[in-house]
Amino acid sequence: MAGSRMLGRVLAGGAAVAAAWMLRDVPEELGARPLRTGEGRAARIRRSAQFRDGAFYNPMAVRTVAPSGPPPNLVRELLTGRDVRRPAGPVPLVTPPQVDLAPDGLQVVWLGHASTLVEIEGRRVLFDPVWSRRVSPSRLVGPKRLHPVPVELDRLPPIDAIAISHDHYDHLDLATVRALTGFQQAPFIVPLGIGAHLAKWGVPAERVIELDWEEEARVAGLRFVATAARHFSGRAFSRNDTLWGSWVVAGERRRVFYAGDSGYFDGYARIGADHGPFDLTLMPIGAYSPAWPDIHMDPEEAVNAHIDLGGELMLPVHWATFTLALHPWAEPVDRLWAEAKARDVRVVVPRPGERVDVDAPPSLDGWWEMLT
Repeated sequence: MAGSRMLGRVLAGGAAVAAAWMLRDVPEELGARPLRTGEGRAARIRRSAQFRDGAFYNPMAVRTVAPSGPPPNLVRELLTGRDVRRPAGPVPLVTPPQVDLAPDGLQVVWLGHASTLVEIEGRRVLFDPVWSRRVSPSRLVGPKRLHPVPVELDRLPPIDAIAISHDHYDHLDLATVRALTGFQQAPFIVPLGIGAHLAKWGVPAERVIELDWEEEARVAGLRFVATAARHFSGRAFSRNDTLWGSWVVAGERRRVFYAGDSGYFDGYARIGADHGPFDLTLMPIGAYSPAWPDIHMDPEEAVNAHIDLGGELMLPVHWATFTLALHPWAEPVDRLWAEAKARDVRVVVPRPGERVDVDAPPSLDGWWEMLT
């Protein structure tokens, strides 16, 4: 009996040590609470028109469906639909070329999920860079990459600005932020409050620019405007203590819109009227669900938003790299292609790492169809 008790204590102790090891990175990954990181930041947050009663909120209504029971067929989908939510083979990757930038050019490299490098008028802007294997506060659990990154962080060319849309793990990644802080000199341009996370992670204050919606900053000769999105934020149990948003990047002649994560809303027409038209829009098309209809667009809504914005060419993001919803892996891009053809919208769907000249984009070739 004494031996059994001793064995039980050893096993319990081992389990506790294992759990502590698995969770060792979580406190740092959770980031900071912005209202507790200095009066200057806290005062700016409290002055925001998007902040009230201790949290940021969407001025437009947002609902999430709360069914009385599990959706029909949910258990069966979770057990049997796993294979359709991942590619049937290796996703084809392209190594981005190292090129000299034209002072009036506009090129784009989709790097997987929402991470995108835009080359605009001789400057490089990196959106929502995430290089980690998982999008989670733990390196051991959480959604895992379905394809490798097409280029390692230390092989990126010099970046002029790093723009973040919000603080969810699939858009703001601690390991990537720390690596870019060391490898690059570019400032981080972020919505209100996210600077608190960056400060905790060692990003120098002079490399952080925090903006409220419709505030702007000039970096490397480009104009960055923080614009609205219909979403939410949070890396821990508390939600919405940092702002989320989209980005307008404008040079002398070229303009780009990056939507970040958002549900569809009528504000896209206002953004287009105030800041467009846009040579290129980067629109999310994946991770939609009837359970959260207002915080992620489906492909048809993404086309609507692109049209509202006055976009010329649309490049879809937020698909292919992580499984974040129950829909099949290629469904977002299949639906996008059908909707774009029906509405005469110009769309480009590059392979991860493929460099696209916005003025001469390649034709759609359906490369993903071989993986379904």
